[in-house]
Formats: sequence, C-alpha cells, structure tokens
Amino acid sequence: MMTERLVHANMPPAAPSTGVRMDSRVERAATPWWRSRATLMVLALVLTAAWVWRFLPASGSTDIATADIESGVVDRAPFADYLPVRATVAPRVTTLVGVLSGGHVEKLLVQDGAMVAEGQALATLSNPALQLDVLTREAQIASQLGHVAGESLGIARNRLDRAGQIAQATYDLLKARRELSIRQQLHEDGFVSAAGVKSYAEEVTYQQRRLNQLREGNEHEARITATQGARLDDTHGRLERNLAAVRAGLDTLTIRAPRAGRLINFTIQPGQTLRPGDPAGQVDSEGSWKLTADVDEYFLGRIAVGQRASAESLSLTVSKVLPAVKDGRFRVELAVDGMPPAGLHRGQTLDIRVTLGSTAPALVAPVGAWLAAGGGTSAFVIDADGEHARRRAVKTGRRNPEQVEILSGLQPGDRIVTSHTASMKGDVLNIR
Repeated sequence: MMTERLVHANMPPAAPSTGVRMDSRVERAATPWWRSRATLMVLALVLTAAWVWRFLPASGSTDIATADIESGVVDRAPFADYLPVRATVAPRVTTLVGVLSGGHVEKLLVQDGAMVAEGQALATLSNPALQLDVLTREAQIASQLGHVAGESLGIARNRLDRAGQIAQATYDLLKARRELSIRQQLHEDGFVSAAGVKSYAEEVTYQQRRLNQLREGNEHEARITATQGARLDDTHGRLERNLAAVRAGLDTLTIRAPRAGRLINFTIQPGQTLRPGDPAGQVDSEGSWKLTADVDEYFLGRIAVGQRASAESLSLTVSKVLPAVKDGRFRVELAVDGMPPAGLHRGQTLDIRVTLGSTAPALVAPVGAWLAAGGGTSAFVIDADGEHARRRAVKTGRRNPEQVEILSGLQPGDRIVTSHTASMKGDVLNIR
C-alpha cells in the first residue's frame, strides 16, 4: 500500500543482518527560542506599536508636512509704527446742482464735464403755469404798492397843508400885531380912542390862539403820521421784496452753477421733465483735492484726526475719521497740505503711509496668516529639533505690514509657524 511504502521509504537502511532484529528511536531536534511562536508574536506586537507610535499622531496633535508650513523668527528690532493704505483722490468739496422750480428742459447751455463759474447758467426750463402765476402776483403787488404810495402821498399832502396853515396863521398874527402897534401909537397921540385899539388887541389874541392850536395839532398829527409813515415804509419795503421774490421765481427756471468747479453727472436732456428738488448734477472743486481710504477696523482706535501721512510727493494730514464700520472697514479722509501737485485726477488711487507712532526697538515677529487664528492670541513655537511645534499663548500689540509687536509669550530666537493655523487641531503639530 501507498502508506506502507512511504513509511518504509522514511526508514533508515537496514543494518547488515547479524541474525538479531533491532529497532532504534529517533529524537527530534529542539526549536531555538528565538524561533518560537510566542517570541515571534511578541516581536510583531512591539514592531506594530513602534510603527503606530511613529506614524500615527499623538492625542491632541496634528500632522503637517514641512512643505505646507512657513515659519519666522522672533527678534528684537526697530518697529516702524505706520499703516499703509490705498487711498482714492476725491474733490475736497462737492456741491449738488438742484432744480428749484419744475418744468421741461428747454435748452442746455453747457455740457457734462465742463468747467463752470459760480452762478453760470447751465440750462433753462419752461413752465407756463409758473410764468402766469408770476405775472398775476406781480400785478397784485403792483396794485398794493400803488395804494401804499397813495397813502404816503396823502400824508405828505396833509403835512404840507398843515405847514401852510401854520405859516398863514403866523403871518396873520404878525400882521395883527403890526396893526395893533400902529393903533396904540395913534391912541397915545390922541387920534384913536381906546375902543378902536381894543378890537385890534382882540385880533392879536385870536391870531395867537389860532397859531398855538395849529402848532399843537401839527405836533400831534406829526406823531401819528410818523408812525403811519413808518408802517407804510415797512409795507412798501415788504411789497418790494415780495415783488423781487416773485420776479426771481422766473429766474429759478434757469439752472445755475452753485459754485465754480467742474460739472459732473450733468445728464439731463432737452424735453425732460424735472420736478423741484431733483438733482441735475454736481460741481466738484477742481484742483482742490482730498484723499479717502478704507481701513481695517483693527486700527479704529489708533487713527485720529491730525495724524500725518505721506505719499508720492504729497504731504497729508488725517482730517476726518468716520467710525461707522462696514464689512470690517471704516473710512478715513486726508487733507492735502499746501498746494497739491499737478496731475491728480478724480478717482486716481495712491499708496500712502499713515504714521501712527515713532520708530522704537521692540520684540517683533513676522506677520502672517497665523494672526488670523484667534486674533493673534496664540502661536505654534517650533522645537529645536524641528519635528514638533507647540501652541503657546501670546499677546500681540501694534502691527505694520512686515512686523507685529510681541508683548508677552515669546522670546527672542523663537521660531514660530507663520502660515495659517486656524484649522489646526490640538496644541501640537507633528512636522513630517
């Protein structure tokens, strides 16, 4: 059988026959300890644990490739406290051109973009209803002015009549006195009796009383007419002003430039209907400029009116800070010191530097995306071997485009991760 053949094949060759049959036991060699199954299993576990420890991140850490990070060294160096911003050139004064009276645009006298003088006519409007109303009101005011003039003329005539009466009474008194004097002389000479003198004396008394009454009446009437005349003068003045205002209503049909400068956005067309208060354009102060810039809200408490700034051949001063924050930014206006150089144009952009403070030594670190993580309250400091970076709480201060001031948490010579770390989990980075 096959089994038997295999058994016999594995048996050692038979010894020479000596006449006696002998069977011998074969012993199996012992397996070395280092090849035992238990030793191999322990060794495999140790190697697996070492691989896991080497290649899997520890708890609370994140793996990151060396090529994916940027780093910088903390150092003590001069810190220039300034803010670079991009500013836009704008007119220092912009005045809107408004429509005072509505109507149809009849004629354009200038074109958009032209230089205009203050009060220059820009366009004329047509409004028949307004013109008729002005004529009607002119007639009414003219009638009132005629009535006032008549009353003033009456007062003047009465004044002249009263003066004439006083003058006549004065003359009559003088004449009566002269006659009385003659009669008294004749009476003394015996030519006229006392009765003849008495009638002349009574005439003098009458004329004197009459003159006194006229003078008293004139004084009383003068007080009344003075008050009445003042009122008439005031009424006349108001009517004249009303008449001028009514006539000026026709002038409002002419759109005029409110100031000298360049006319912008003057886009009305002949035949267009405009209502009172509609904007017709604007006049910019040509050659008188300011700069406007939108600044990150981080600097809201650090920019103030009066701070100096500079740009290409420009000396600037912060003239206005508008603290309203929109989309994380607020607006700053800067005035040009002295005469602005030629070549500036509305809407032109310039790179400027706003001086926030003086240059002084400080502990500084490079700026980077790491400041966006928690607002710059922590940083990953790289170990000396370069294989790990550990999170450390820091306190930052002033910033400029290249440097950020370190107030606490870091030391000179520390190397920190300056790339974006907001997505990093844990407090340890494993740099592979």
